[in-house]
Amino acid sequence: MNPNAAIEGRRPDSISAWAKARHERRPRFETKDNMRAEGPIHLLLGLRTIWCRAFSPLSAGKSLPWALPKAGMEPGRWPAIAASSMKQLTQLLSILAVCSCVHLASADVKLPFAICDHMVLQSDLAAPIWGNASPGEEVTVELAGQKKSAKASDDSRWRVTLDALKSGGPHVLTVKGKNTLTVNDVLIGEVWVGSGQSNMAGIVRGYAVNDPVLAEMAKQTYPKIRFLRAGGKWTEATPAANDGFSAILFSFGVALQRELGVPVGLYIGAVGGTPSGYWLTEEMFRADAACQEQVKQAAATYKPEEEEKKYEAALAKWKIADEAAQKAGKPASRPLAKPMPPGSVTGGKFGFLYETYVHPFTNYGIRSVLWDQGESGTAITGADQSNVMGALIRGWRKEWGHDFPFLYVQKPSGMGCAWDAKDPVTKEASKFEKLPAQVPANGAYRELHIKIQQHPNTAMVPSTDLGMNTHPTNKSGYGERAARVALGFVYGRPVETSGPLYASHSVEGGKIRIKFTHAGKGLAAAQNDKLQGFAIAGADKKFVWADAVIDGDSVLVSSATIPQPAAVRYAWSMSIPWANLFNKDGLPAQAFRTDEWK
Repeated sequence: MNPNAAIEGRRPDSISAWAKARHERRPRFETKDNMRAEGPIHLLLGLRTIWCRAFSPLSAGKSLPWALPKAGMEPGRWPAIAASSMKQLTQLLSILAVCSCVHLASADVKLPFAICDHMVLQSDLAAPIWGNASPGEEVTVELAGQKKSAKASDDSRWRVTLDALKSGGPHVLTVKGKNTLTVNDVLIGEVWVGSGQSNMAGIVRGYAVNDPVLAEMAKQTYPKIRFLRAGGKWTEATPAANDGFSAILFSFGVALQRELGVPVGLYIGAVGGTPSGYWLTEEMFRADAACQEQVKQAAATYKPEEEEKKYEAALAKWKIADEAAQKAGKPASRPLAKPMPPGSVTGGKFGFLYETYVHPFTNYGIRSVLWDQGESGTAITGADQSNVMGALIRGWRKEWGHDFPFLYVQKPSGMGCAWDAKDPVTKEASKFEKLPAQVPANGAYRELHIKIQQHPNTAMVPSTDLGMNTHPTNKSGYGERAARVALGFVYGRPVETSGPLYASHSVEGGKIRIKFTHAGKGLAAAQNDKLQGFAIAGADKKFVWADAVIDGDSVLVSSATIPQPAAVRYAWSMSIPWANLFNKDGLPAQAFRTDEWK
């Protein structure tokens, strides 16, 4: 099993068949240059459909015209059927040739899907405007007093870059070549990309039922907020549009626009049930030294025969459980994927979701990315979420051409108490509990996701106090928290963005002093006068619950039963309603350990 196994109770490498199928069913009306397919390309699509129908006896309904004859078909039938359709095919090819010549001879200036009415351009950064035109054709772009020109290259591409723009609008964008295009209602402001899996993809309509704050927000019209999906068009944030947009990204955008007072553009590209391995290209993964080193280490101990035996045993158990579930009228569970060698992707291909949902937007100027994914792991054998996310972040930045800030929502979602249980943002937090009898030892998954913020210019949106479950219902709270982190981390506002984070430790006699960053207005215990959640161990590696006392920006940890302490752990578990170290800014401390014991 991958080291970052999903918390949804299934293997991370067996979750995405339906997501892959959904991706493959999407109509491909975008070319590699992000241009809308018109003229001969539409005809090509029609030709492919007619061809497939003509050969349906051979392809058995498959969509590929080069499908092999159906198993069991008499060999003599293939030439006969092919010949019967050749006349029709020849006629269509002739029509295609004529239409192509006409189209190319009068090729108009064209714009990609993202440059259209109601768009939001990123402020304070150079703004690319691009498209297609006849080779050598001069194209002139005008916006907000700027005028830039470029000639289309031999492959028909052109691109201009507007100087940094100031927030405002609406403006009119004019693009002139042999024809003139006018883009109306253009705003200048902040552009954010939202991506990941179901917690990012889930729409307002599905969550508003259990989130009254979100429901109320969704009833409003926001003239300065605009939405965009891959291959779609920019739309204004009206109640109808709000209803079908990403719940967390909508909530985030509303909070951000409220605080900044400038236009906000939100681009969504997310698919439920998908691992991070589908969101970066193989080139990004292979170029990452940390990922390759981890795969190398995994390969050194990988034994295909043993993995196959484990798979067969697990598959046998799955079949029994699946049959029992079906007899009970329960839905069938997802099948297990076969084991793959380290460095391989299971259940799909490297980057196929990136190519569809993210790559078409990488020419567009943006401020930052908000990422919500992790439950489904990486689907890359031998590579954990922290390293894969590092490769993804670096790869995306390279594609966009600048080192934008990257924000991600902490996993697992919730499972901790709140500073203020009455606050609408944290009202779904777990109730504070007393310490369990035994010291838990299952904090590795939590640690793995906390480590992602160690990548440069990357920040985590703390979520332990926001509400639990695989799909938390409090999407308005998650969006509000993400906006808070953005305001402090991206925009430099004087607001704390994180709870206390472990910085260092030192042994002082029979105590261990833990120093923290992000102490904010000061360290404090929530829901109780006494700190909880710290465990301490000696050289025997046996942890016991510890006494913990705040001392400035440090915590002194000790136990009368451990006279020579060697290590401290805090909140080292999946579920942590008993861990109550916060800063007085109201944000929870994150799990840590001072040891590297296994």
